[in-house]
Amino acid sequence: MAMHFKEYRWLVGSDLYRYTGLFNARIFVRHFLRNPGFKYSFWMRTCFYFHQNKIFRHSLFFPARLILDHYAYKYGISIPFSTRIESGLYLPHFGGIVVNRQSIIGKNCTILQGVTIGQASRGKKRGYPIIGNNVYISAGAKVIGKVTIGNNTVLGANCVITSDVPDKAIVATTPATVISYEGSEGYTDRTDYQPFPDAACESTSSIT
Repeated sequence: MAMHFKEYRWLVGSDLYRYTGLFNARIFVRHFLRNPGFKYSFWMRTCFYFHQNKIFRHSLFFPARLILDHYAYKYGISIPFSTRIESGLYLPHFGGIVVNRQSIIGKNCTILQGVTIGQASRGKKRGYPIIGNNVYISAGAKVIGKVTIGNNTVLGANCVITSDVPDKAIVATTPATVISYEGSEGYTDRTDYQPFPDAACESTSSIT
């Protein structure tokens, strides 16, 4: 099903809101011009929207894809446009961010620099991560293989996660160990944006 423009606009707005707590034309222009994380997510969302709509797929999609590729090299962010990522993506620092296109990322995910969300190619955990809602992924953290990261969790700096993480867990060290169940409140700010009015459309399912 093609993405509607209203959903596209809402997704872009939800991402911007995570940076500022606001969504208006002045804020959009400022962050579009000066904020690497938002600039990347904007073109990522735009490529997805163009690819999902036949009217744009053979016209505007290609130049948008070139722009996204340019920023991928410039900022060191490799998140394919086809990755399933729900609303409120927040990339406060750029550099060394790698996400496998088959991964699934929930609402209000914060991804810091040096993070890898990647595939395991063999073994019991062969597959791709599923990241829940309101997850804070600290600098240098690695999430590898078919694992599920619960809602409202914090993944500590430089930890390596190869097994499931329960809701509200804070994990640290390598191998990753649960150190508390205080959740991500205070880490994942500005999540009170207006929900999309049509709940049936509130999903950025990956391209088939």
